[in-house]
Amino acid sequence: MTSLAIIGGTGLTQLKCLEIERKEVLLTPYGEPSAPITYGKLAGKEVAFLPRHGNGHTIPPHQVNYRANIWAIHKLGIERVIAIAAVGGITEQMSPKRIVFPNQIIDYTYGREQTYFDGHTKDVTHVDFTHPYCEELRQALLKGAQAASLDAVDGATYGATQGPRLETAAEIARLERDGCDIVGMTGMPEAALARELSLCYSTCAVVANWAAGKGADEISMDELEMSLKDGMDKVRTLLETVIPEIG
Repeated sequence: MTSLAIIGGTGLTQLKCLEIERKEVLLTPYGEPSAPITYGKLAGKEVAFLPRHGNGHTIPPHQVNYRANIWAIHKLGIERVIAIAAVGGITEQMSPKRIVFPNQIIDYTYGREQTYFDGHTKDVTHVDFTHPYCEELRQALLKGAQAASLDAVDGATYGATQGPRLETAAEIARLERDGCDIVGMTGMPEAALARELSLCYSTCAVVANWAAGKGADEISMDELEMSLKDGMDKVRTLLETVIPEIG
């Protein structure tokens, strides 16, 4: 049985290093996932792959069916999830093209279906979310990055914003005052839903650009795409290094 799933974010709608074996369309009580689940071998290990934004990157972050995606992974009996995400850098260490393994998150999203405990269960349910990421998996990713000599950052606070627009300089300044190091649009409710289903979930964030007000006057989409391409190449190297150890 496949025990590891990879959720691909912006810049990683396909895994070129994945030897595809089959695809499966799944239905969930929460609707359809972003795309069929792709099964295959990566570095000789069985993995499942799901592109968060759909196969053609057509689903914006505020319209991703996070509940269906995480439920589908859970339904397959998969226990560990590596979530790839493109982010903006806020603090000095979070420069473009770097890989970051966050250990905390602050949720600024709104209007998203963010829990499985929405009144249909018999009792009110609370889930501990003190440490939002699986530390065992996070440490495995960090060791893999070190083994592959990748420029990675150990620990950061991820600020999850609504999107799809990018933030204003004032909003980024607020996030920095709140203690955020990176900013993205898909970190929540994905991480919380994974915790509700007791999945071992960790994020591998790729810094695509400096956040608003931290670099040039305006964010260049061309530069963002170039940084993201380089960063995702590092992610593929990381996955090929770490999956034989954890897959």
